[in-house]
Amino acid sequence: MQTATRRTPTAAILAASLLSWTACHTPTVTPAQRHAAETRWAEDLQRFAAEDAAHPPRPGCTLFVGSSSFRLWHNLSEAFPDRCTLNRGFGGSQMHDLLALADRLVWPYAPREIVVYEGDNDIAAGKSPDQFYAEFRAFLREVHRRLPHARVYFVSIKPSPARESFWPMAQQANQKVRALADSDPRLCYIDVATPMLDAHGRPRPELFGPDRLHLNPTGYALWAEIIRQALNHP
Repeated sequence: MQTATRRTPTAAILAASLLSWTACHTPTVTPAQRHAAETRWAEDLQRFAAEDAAHPPRPGCTLFVGSSSFRLWHNLSEAFPDRCTLNRGFGGSQMHDLLALADRLVWPYAPREIVVYEGDNDIAAGKSPDQFYAEFRAFLREVHRRLPHARVYFVSIKPSPARESFWPMAQQANQKVRALADSDPRLCYIDVATPMLDAHGRPRPELFGPDRLHLNPTGYALWAEIIRQALNHP
């Protein structure tokens, strides 16, 4: 199963236009925003600090960071037995939360690879694809600046029965990141969305738990297979 994007002239042109747009619409993290994120996610941050104190992670691991689709992946380390993994999924986070908390959740771990899952909650909260893309692009720039040898893997926003009405907007956000990946060798777009759709283009209900939003073991097994392939064949 092919997970990384192929480079095409059209995609490269689109990526260039997106980069130009972002240069004029770059979000910044103010001290107030960082404080608000630290306050909102204080319980998660305290839990991570306790875990780090009990079992200090070694630098160079594969960091999984993002919203609850990662947080609820309880057997994540077992899904990637050939890798040192670290799961820092936190609550119902959005991209701006990850950007604000990167000083706590990303840079200290000096990861070799960063696997990101954000956007699901962003779009559902009313954020436009352009807004989400700008925030993701700002995060990516910080990764390139602080961890120049790290590679970022963006797990596409998933379709789900509970949020099917948001899927067209999520698709637009996915397309923007996919185009960016075509132009940046340090970014890989992982398409988990397409295999999660049925023959009619609707979310496959057998991949989800009772809330019709989060994955069940079958859904996580599918993700593990796709993400493993992307990590092993960048």
